[in-house]
Amino acid sequence: MGREEQIISERIRKLEELRKEGINPYPNKYDKKQTCLECSKSKIKSKVKTAGRLMTKRDLGKIAFCVLRDGTGDIQLVIQEKETPEKFREFFKKYLDSGDFVGVEGEIIKTKTGEISILVKKIEIISKSILPLPEKWKGLQDEEERYRKRYLDILMNKDVKEMFVKKAKFWNSIRNFLLEKGFLEVETPVLESSAGGAAAKPFITHHNALDLDVYLRISMGELWQKKLMVAGYEKTFEIGRQFRNEGMDMEHLQDYTQMEFYWSYANYQDGMKLVEEMYKKVSKEVFGKMKFDIHGYKVDFSKKWEIYDFETLIKKETKIDIYKADVNEIKKKLNELKIEYNPSVDKWRLVDQLWKYCRKKISGPGFLTGQPVELSPLAKRNPEDKRKVEQFQVIIAGSEVGNGYSELNDPLDQEERFKEQSKQKEAGDEESMEHDKGFVEALKYGMPPTCGFGLSERLFAFLMGKTLRECVIFPLMKPEINKEK
Repeated sequence: MGREEQIISERIRKLEELRKEGINPYPNKYDKKQTCLECSKSKIKSKVKTAGRLMTKRDLGKIAFCVLRDGTGDIQLVIQEKETPEKFREFFKKYLDSGDFVGVEGEIIKTKTGEISILVKKIEIISKSILPLPEKWKGLQDEEERYRKRYLDILMNKDVKEMFVKKAKFWNSIRNFLLEKGFLEVETPVLESSAGGAAAKPFITHHNALDLDVYLRISMGELWQKKLMVAGYEKTFEIGRQFRNEGMDMEHLQDYTQMEFYWSYANYQDGMKLVEEMYKKVSKEVFGKMKFDIHGYKVDFSKKWEIYDFETLIKKETKIDIYKADVNEIKKKLNELKIEYNPSVDKWRLVDQLWKYCRKKISGPGFLTGQPVELSPLAKRNPEDKRKVEQFQVIIAGSEVGNGYSELNDPLDQEERFKEQSKQKEAGDEESMEHDKGFVEALKYGMPPTCGFGLSERLFAFLMGKTLRECVIFPLMKPEINKEK
């Protein structure tokens, strides 16, 4: 029997003994009066009653020390001869292990080393731990094990715990910003009969009650929120999960949190001003700074945000004129630059690959504008150059971390673009949009000029300087292989 098996066996024995003694090792409640943080701030000799997990246990005979942890922090427990009643000292020695949840009553003291502690007068079991916690210094070293047992990763790693508190503040900061600007928070369907609102490959599932194949949404209710503009709402937003059945890398996952807002009577230029204000507010409010080192790029949110033109930037970096070059010229340049691409897609998907190469050279922050209409089937055309659309993408650290545009509200133009997208889908482009006739019908009733914008949790990961997967509290994992087979 290995060391861990011995520990588990011993803890199960203690569990059985507790039950024989008539002690419930898993009671349904404990009347906790103070948190560990409140205890640590209490006056000396104050009486306290708290609860948490024993993180360490050090028994020196006449005196023992433990670290008690709850959601607010740690505090030291002192179990001392002549101060802690004998029956509770014996209970502590006989039944309690690191990892156990305990309830504690006692008095606040300051030890000889000056540490604020609880001198224990009573201690009881709240939840018996059977599996031992990872060792303090070794911890969880394997990345996959960290993600698979994220609860232990959070428990043993203060930085990980604080990151997810910060992530909650990140989304609340965005939510509060939009609410203060008069936006209404809405909820739109996750299951859709047509995957619309973005260029992406959807997940497909089956709705048994309706005997209908449906899609998990690939946008945060873009077409639904625009229908709400038709309905008369003027400012809406949604924060929720969306799903794309595509590749995984440091910036992409299959299910993730996204925010999208829609703003009537505004265009992409209004959107850029609002978005810049929002990003600056969130970075300052959540991270307490405006300057970041993101994957090797120096990014300063406080400086003047730049404007990058799609056509000009590609021409500068690759010498390709996107409107004059044919498919073969673009493929030749992609080969020359050693950029992978799908040879069956149309010219504009290839151009998009060129752009992604150029994007890596930009630190930002700034906005990309002047995208070709073929790459943005839901955006309004630029009246000064109808080959382009009124779109803006936030560029930070060589990547896109936000996308918006003046929404297309011409129903006939939208219908033609959907038809073109359908042709591309039939030709093998899995990311092309479907022809959503219901949305076109809504547009025919009239939608006011509208600016829409979306950002995902990629922005949070970038500001943390981490991969997207690392910033997901419970990332999807492959089932663990049965080691016994």
